[in-house]
Amino acid sequence: MVDVKAQDSLGDSPTTDLFQILRDGRARTRSELASITGLARSTVAARVDSLVKLGLVSPVGDAVSTGGRPSSQFAINSSGRVVLGVDIGASHARIAIADLSGALLGQDSVAMEVAEGPEAVLGWVTAAATELLATHGAADGLLAIGVGLPGPVEHSSGLPIDPPIMPGWDRYDVPEHLGRRFGVPVLVDNDVNIMALGERDMSWPGVDHFIFVKVATGIGSGVISGGYLQRGAQGIAGDIGHVYVPSGKDVVCRCGNFGCLEAIAAGPAIARQLRESGLDVETSADVAALVKAGNTTAIQAVRAAGRLIGEVLTTCVSLINPAVIVLGGSIAHAGEHLLAGAREVIYMRSMPLATGNLQIAQSRSGANAAIQGASMLAIHHALSPERVDAMLGGR
Repeated sequence: MVDVKAQDSLGDSPTTDLFQILRDGRARTRSELASITGLARSTVAARVDSLVKLGLVSPVGDAVSTGGRPSSQFAINSSGRVVLGVDIGASHARIAIADLSGALLGQDSVAMEVAEGPEAVLGWVTAAATELLATHGAADGLLAIGVGLPGPVEHSSGLPIDPPIMPGWDRYDVPEHLGRRFGVPVLVDNDVNIMALGERDMSWPGVDHFIFVKVATGIGSGVISGGYLQRGAQGIAGDIGHVYVPSGKDVVCRCGNFGCLEAIAAGPAIARQLRESGLDVETSADVAALVKAGNTTAIQAVRAAGRLIGEVLTTCVSLINPAVIVLGGSIAHAGEHLLAGAREVIYMRSMPLATGNLQIAQSRSGANAAIQGASMLAIHHALSPERVDAMLGGR
């Protein structure tokens, strides 16, 4: 798999170099490309022709004439090929087809428990993907598939590893399952990493130091630092839900340890606290509904959870020094109360230099963050120098 980076290194061939330059979406003439690369104009013309024949680049009009015949301009052909983005959650599955700019062309979703197992869930994904590709006439134009899973994923293999809410998925070969059916590379990552990519791409472009925190049935974060998505050695960087919080030292977590942040501040933990207060609440969705209805007890519990999350994020602020922290997930979207609790602690406990320009905001992308991020994961791999070289070699 190829990491998602702020910038892509240039490839092994001049043609790949030209394409990576054009990936920013800006139209350029052959002369401009020759000036940038130092290649002869005849070489540039031949390389551009190769990319046009491959469907990755297309002419987009003529430059302003300075006398004589105006020069043709070329840019990335976003509509020439497509990718699929897949978001598998605890109780839902979504899929979208996107062009190479990341624009979503169509999507489908279903209410489905991930606990039904990989055969059932990926069976739906396969059927929905086939239908989307047929609807958009893109069966022969698929380049890659990106998938987000609600559990730990080993980055090097794309395998889910001992995921607590995914019975039957441990070490299941998701890339092989979908790759065998569609014949393209399949990139698999943790759902919060996927959401971090999507949120940043859609709402915070250009922010290179960024933390996305999902608060729902569980708690996790995706970390972008220096423009790179940080996965760590095995792919579980950002797993703040299992950071120890002293105030929860007697509360057992589903991971088997005591005092994890998730065990005292995620949706089920808040629901448990509200039941102890006499309220009829079972799930994270019930908690969110009570908050939206203005229930004071629920609002106070969510704000208290925000403070606990803020305690852990204060350490993250000191370690990573992000420019933006975004809170998403069903609990965060129930109102500003979780956000207010987190802000209260982070701004109080962090060093002034770290918080002087720090933005702490609610997710702007909502449910689309994950599906957008999965699509971007696929796009970055499909258009990497290595993959473009391979396409050129096979043309």
